[in-house]
Amino acid sequence: MSMASTTIIPTTNADLYRLMAWTSPAYPVGGFSYSHGIEMAVEEGRITDRAALLRYIESVLRSGAGRVDAVLFAHAHRATDDAALDEIAELAAAWRGTAETALEATQQGGSFASVTVSAWPDARFAAFAKRQRGRLSHSVAFGAAAGMAGIPLRPALFAFLQGFAANLVSAGVRLVPLGQTDGQLTTAALLPIISECVVEAEAMPLDELGTASPLLDMLSMRHETQYTRLFRS
Repeated sequence: MSMASTTIIPTTNADLYRLMAWTSPAYPVGGFSYSHGIEMAVEEGRITDRAALLRYIESVLRSGAGRVDAVLFAHAHRATDDAALDEIAELAAAWRGTAETALEATQQGGSFASVTVSAWPDARFAAFAKRQRGRLSHSVAFGAAAGMAGIPLRPALFAFLQGFAANLVSAGVRLVPLGQTDGQLTTAALLPIISECVVEAEAMPLDELGTASPLLDMLSMRHETQYTRLFRS
């Protein structure tokens, strides 16, 4: 894939500031408390080094929840009426394979919506968040908020996926454990992967959406009964 096809559309300073705020660890969505099954994978010896962590996160992005969230984000961003947006939110709620990944998506989505309504007021987004209270996924909440704010889709989706992946890198660094340099090397290696996922998600119709990552769901389900746990997923 050529670099031209993954070029990030420039944003205004205001757009960039908002995206940096929304993906900052300081934005109180609680992402730090989820590992997306990495905790179980480490216990089973499936992730023992930086290369294995990178492969795991790549699988999440290309064929797991990251792929689903990216497509749902794009459609939520482009939704022009409330009925379509509500349908996307309902579809997102059904696209979770385990109880823990459902909690991961909806807890962060609810927290994102709550703080965004207060810090970045928008009447339409506030009404949407109220209608979907308790079942709003993070990707749909973020995508809808970015679309309503007029932030271009590609940089918004790129920022969301980078934030999602960064949380998983951080979890891996703590769990394996890995050094901080290994964490940053993993983050750097994810750049072309995230770029390709963004381009693919932009063009994918909802009726072609699917996943192919049963092991990720199995690790998530086994995590529910893991004896010692630091993370909620």
